[in-house]
Amino acid sequence: MAPKRIGIFGGSFDPIHLGHLLIAEQFRSELSLDLVKFIPAKISPFKLDYVPTADKHRMEMIHLAIGANPHFELDPIEIHRGGVSYTVDTVEQLQASEPQAQWYLLIGADSLKDFKKWKSPDKLLRMVRLVVAKRGGCPEPDWTQLDGIVSCEDLLSIQKCRLDIPAVEISSTGIRHRIEEDRSIRYLVPASVEVYIQEHQLYRSSMQTSAGRPT
Repeated sequence: MAPKRIGIFGGSFDPIHLGHLLIAEQFRSELSLDLVKFIPAKISPFKLDYVPTADKHRMEMIHLAIGANPHFELDPIEIHRGGVSYTVDTVEQLQASEPQAQWYLLIGADSLKDFKKWKSPDKLLRMVRLVVAKRGGCPEPDWTQLDGIVSCEDLLSIQKCRLDIPAVEISSTGIRHRIEEDRSIRYLVPASVEVYIQEHQLYRSSMQTSAGRPT
């Protein structure tokens, strides 16, 4: 039996939106993945000054957004571990739980420029196949950021796995701003997520209520 092929899709997901789902489905489809794990970060190492919405809300919104897709799964591994969420630590835990699986890590081309600043990037790339997502209309990823981390042969393999995704102008930051300004987010997030945000009064203003932010 062929080993299970599992994709790792991490982020703040604050909130999850249709752009995330589109990218995840293309990731799954083009690489023939059996499963894509959505892994919300507890604390992003590149957003140490950002206080995300309460974990329970972000996880519930992910659950609502992906529940209809049997190939998508919410994994709260970083939430449960606590502290700053380093990808290499997460992958080590995941590999220990499913040592026979093949792991694929999805990152945006914009994240590649900081890849050398990640914790143990060389170790990470020995454990996963890196998949870089390039948005339409954006320049070619800066592959020189992987110099000295991977061999020329492995770099060619990573380049062949590049994911070309549509230029969808949706961002979690933009969605939060629209809600603060009392503007519609319909068709930017799944309908179930929109209802959840309304019911829990999330992102209503820069002075978030205790329901939306940790106290």
